[in-house]
Amino acid sequence: MSGPHDLFVRYTFGHPERAAAELRAVLPAHVVSEVDWDTLRQEPGSVVDPELRKTESDLLFSARLHTGHPLLLYMLLEHQSSVDRWMAWRMLRYVVRSVDLWRQEHPESTRLPVIIPLVMYHGAEETWTAPRRVEELFDLPEKGEEWERWRALVPRFEYLLDDLTAEREEALRARPGPPLVRLAWLALRYGRTEELAERIPEWMALFAQVQAAPDGADNLRMAVRYLLYIGDDTARRVTGRVLHSVVDAQRAEELMRSWGEKLIDRGMRRGLARGRAEGRAEDVLRILAARGVHVTDEARQRILSCMDLATLDRWFDRALKASTLSDVLDDLAQ
Repeated sequence: MSGPHDLFVRYTFGHPERAAAELRAVLPAHVVSEVDWDTLRQEPGSVVDPELRKTESDLLFSARLHTGHPLLLYMLLEHQSSVDRWMAWRMLRYVVRSVDLWRQEHPESTRLPVIIPLVMYHGAEETWTAPRRVEELFDLPEKGEEWERWRALVPRFEYLLDDLTAEREEALRARPGPPLVRLAWLALRYGRTEELAERIPEWMALFAQVQAAPDGADNLRMAVRYLLYIGDDTARRVTGRVLHSVVDAQRAEELMRSWGEKLIDRGMRRGLARGRAEGRAEDVLRILAARGVHVTDEARQRILSCMDLATLDRWFDRALKASTLSDVLDDLAQ
């Protein structure tokens, strides 16, 4: 299921014009000047590992250079609050998968397109410290002549990085791009910080520019929805006040009321799901007790903390016939 970060960044940067603003801000100047930006197109699909789709969003774009040569631009948006040391290795895998897809669609080609990988990061406080080159992950001899010889034998790969956490607000405001993109950079930069509520009023003019742009109503709705989702109560109140200053009172109330209804609905659904899970976990423990199966404190905690109904149902069925704890929980060790 897509999370709030994934939905917001895909809406914002999935549009070629808005993606171009991000790419122009990070790519080397000589690449920016050689790309025919009118040919930029988003390619379908995702190559992110399934288990990481709640913490990563990826977008693949194709373009042409002015020479006519094909170019692929792979953007990975990292939503984890902590830095992943193994990002260079993951990015290498993602790039290989993207090229494999390209080869399937262009079986007649005898050459591969240039593909440029980019990671956009918006952590809470920690700036990006992970290696950006794959060769830095290998345990090579000490640096020197011998190190260079070994380095030549391991994969050579590097990704570009847009570390929003390390950028000052003034620098993000100064980046050229559509209003929604500039607001998105700021929202991603400060969304996980305690400064968010203080910063939002300073973006009032940018809110107005988003509203005034083509598709302004939809763009503003997505930006406000994201801020309401990630912000605390203070940030939500401030967002509401800014919204009332940008659009008429009726429209502002509609946006805020829509958010409130979704929040209540989501809370009710989560509460019902949690209640069902907790009840099923207690059923498992009661059956084990009735069958005389000893349950350790660690196992009890694992059962009670499980919120996955499918897993709990499986444990319930096993408990009905269990004579030992491992008859029920043996899959946890796998």
